Amino acid sequence: MEQKNGSSFTGFFLLGFSDRPQLELVLFVVLLIFYLFTLLGNTTIIALAQLDPNLQTPMYFFLSNLSFLDLCYTTSSVPQFLVHLRTTDKSISFGGCVAQLFISLGLGCTECILLGVMAFDRYAAICKPLQYTVIMHPRLCALMASVSWFIGFGNSLLQTVLIFLLPLCGRNKIDHFVCEIPALLKLACVDTTVNESELFFASVIILLIPVALIIFSYGQIVRAVLRIKSSAGQRKVFGTCGSHITVVSL
Repeated sequence: MEQKNGSSFTGFFLLGFSDRPQLELVLFVVLLIFYLFTLLGNTTIIALAQLDPNLQTPMYFFLSNLSFLDLCYTTSSVPQFLVHLRTTDKSISFGGCVAQLFISLGLGCTECILLGVMAFDRYAAICKPLQYTVIMHPRLCALMASVSWFIGFGNSLLQTVLIFLLPLCGRNKIDHFVCEIPALLKLACVDTTVNESELFFASVIILLIPVALIIFSYGQIVRAVLRIKSSAGQRKVFGTCGSHITVVSL
């Protein structure tokens, strides 16, 4: 493990909570329960959206995408973390670390963008109800979902390549429970200022643009709701937006 180039490593060690062994069993049980609920909940949403003809709408199309993303995102790291919590072997291969970083970062970025797209969908449904079916036609929905995936994984590919080009000078102990960019940056034996600046710039784009779209969309939605005189109508509008607002807040 004394090679100078990170690509020569046979693997890394994820330290995780190895310094707190008394917590590992508790974390294993709690995480396993939440992971199983995540699998059950997201699988149910996807199945219902596909099987129920009444749910063949843009909102449930994007919700299915979001559920699939969440399913894959948790699966990209949680099973490996669960195994490490119950074994003494905390190692992960170099290829496994690269794959985990690329997949989890790509899914996370895609989810951020997709949340912005869903906000636009809710804006069109509430503020432009008469033109909604024209605006959000299936081809446009598929295009926006595809672009979200493309941008998310395009950014992930760039970040993954840049981080693993850094020389690690034999360092292979990651002070984390998953392969993640901030933890990997700490292993580099060169100045990482350029990488940190580039990462910050990319993060601003991936996060700020969807947040701006969400704020704008819900600003317009609130204005539309305030013009509705019926309290039942207002509750219906907030009911259709409630789940999306909750996810964005979390």
